[in-house]
Amino acid sequence: MAAKIRKLLVQVDETRIEMGQTINPPTRRAVAMAVIENPCAGRYVPALDELIDIGEELGALLGQKCVAALGIAPGQAQSYGKAAIVGEAGEIEHAAAVLHPKLGAPLRKAVEKGAALVPSAKKRGGLGTAIDVPLGHKDAAFVRSHFDAVEARVSDAPRANEIVVAVAVTDSGRPLARIGGLQVSEIKGEDGLR
Repeated sequence: MAAKIRKLLVQVDETRIEMGQTINPPTRRAVAMAVIENPCAGRYVPALDELIDIGEELGALLGQKCVAALGIAPGQAQSYGKAAIVGEAGEIEHAAAVLHPKLGAPLRKAVEKGAALVPSAKKRGGLGTAIDVPLGHKDAAFVRSHFDAVEARVSDAPRANEIVVAVAVTDSGRPLARIGGLQVSEIKGEDGLR
């Protein structure tokens, strides 16, 4: 493994009651986070291949951790998202290198299919910085019931030379979703949109 992981965290958030209404089955969102050493911290690196390869590793690892935490088969995953927080000795492009070129394919494999783009967010921050990991349906971007976000935060990261990488996976949409749009039962999953 190229990624030097200092810490790995997995959390599941489960909503059982919303606005006095019982949510059955509960909506569940898992977030897996890896705190990694940034091999490019503190210097300009023209080619970010090392970070791109780390993204590929983490897409598989964190996606699998989320699916396992939810206790579901990969095909039962409904939404996904990704995010990264770069410590102060890094640059935003380091987060982009981890998240964009190669992280998506192994994440899609971990959740079975995934025709839609994986929503993402990135920022720079210090210890305890939080980031909202955007969520969207994995097979059809126009499913409004799955537009959501989940907060990711590690109390002692990122240090100046680290990156916090987060992947989120859900087994449902928002609780009590009722704003219309494409329904899960109507998904074709051919173009990632509908």
